[in-house]
Amino acid sequence: MSARILKGKPVADSMQAALSEKAHELRKKGIIPKLCIIRVGERSDDIAYETGAVKKMTATGIEADRVILNASCTQEELEEVMKEKNSDEEVHGILMLRPLPAHLDEKKITQMISPEKDVDCMNPATLAGIFEPSEGFKTPCTPQAVIEMLRYYDIEMTGKKVAVLGRSSVIGKPVALLLLNENATVTICHSKTADLRETVREADIVISAMGRAKMIDGSYIREGATLIDVGINTDEDGKLCGDADFESAEKVAGAISPVPGGIGSVTTTILAKNLLSGISE
Repeated sequence: MSARILKGKPVADSMQAALSEKAHELRKKGIIPKLCIIRVGERSDDIAYETGAVKKMTATGIEADRVILNASCTQEELEEVMKEKNSDEEVHGILMLRPLPAHLDEKKITQMISPEKDVDCMNPATLAGIFEPSEGFKTPCTPQAVIEMLRYYDIEMTGKKVAVLGRSSVIGKPVALLLLNENATVTICHSKTADLRETVREADIVISAMGRAKMIDGSYIREGATLIDVGINTDEDGKLCGDADFESAEKVAGAISPVPGGIGSVTTTILAKNLLSGISE
């Protein structure tokens, strides 16, 4: 029996009407919601996410402005862009695509993002909300998209063993904290994890954010487990793919999200939600 396919579109569609209505109401009051996307270089996964984000903003009634810098840009050039967008009253949200090229100080740049405009919780001051959740706090877009997908498809998190593959501050660590908030028992796996395959096979739910094309095949998945694939990669033919070897994993998993067509559309919907929720009417 093949796995249940967890498509992102129904999840995104379930939230879309309320977001479009919110944007419409703001526009009637003369407020034009606007997102600024900052991209450094031409990474294929960045471009794929950017394209999806612009499409979602347009469909919701949010303007999307893009600033694209060369991969060789200086720290000073990027900081100047950040200062300009922070002070631009027409910009309500800033999304900087990460990771940045190695010669740039990513930590310093994320600390520069105004918390009021930080729609993906890059500034540590914004990210702190997931440690002590309170009313109105924001959550990082992709990690929250994982939670929304599991909820939508009625996949129980309470008491379940969850393996998170990847320990980045962008996805791995935040999604682990959000899962803890849902009363899951979480193991974070990474490149130094001993017996990685066996550790992952113990999980009821696997969240893969390794960024390694088709790494996770069926041998990593316990029969009937759920696999949420967060990876955005390109395969040997230049086609978009996830971390999972989909054909292999699908034969074992009870449920699996595809790439493309999975978590991406939910992520950009959360992005729109975070931007709109931060606008004072």
